[in-house]
Amino acid sequence: MSKPRKLSFATDFRLISITGDGRCMFRSVVHGACLRAGKPVPKENVTRELADDLRTKVVKELIKRRTETEWFLEGDFETYVSHMKRSHVWGGEPELLMAAHVLKVPITVYMRDKRTNSIKIIAEYGQEYGKENPVSVLYHDYGHYDLLKSP
Repeated sequence: MSKPRKLSFATDFRLISITGDGRCMFRSVVHGACLRAGKPVPKENVTRELADDLRTKVVKELIKRRTETEWFLEGDFETYVSHMKRSHVWGGEPELLMAAHVLKVPITVYMRDKRTNSIKIIAEYGQEYGKENPVSVLYHDYGHYDLLKSP
């Protein structure tokens, strides 16, 4: 069995910086979904609106799938959902999973290995929607997401 290939920014991806305003995960995903669909990347204010719209849909999806999601959310479900509705609240794993369902696209999350300056996959969501051309995001260990674009 061969070792998984280490990916690097230089050869495998182009990093697209995303505004860190509490919407970065949602912004990264909608930006990546636009690229994946072959659409032009919207301007900053439109990306913000799309990110807020995705957040609303993600929260609705969490509520719709409550029986399958409630167990892995921290704290009380109603409190979590109420908190997640706020535009400045960071999204994470539950929201990435729901975003994959809402958009019906695969989402791959990478993280940088600081020792080797390579990146590795830490999570994949929405595999049931295909495995080709996922929306790829880079998670920074301080809670920020950027977009990774294939060259």
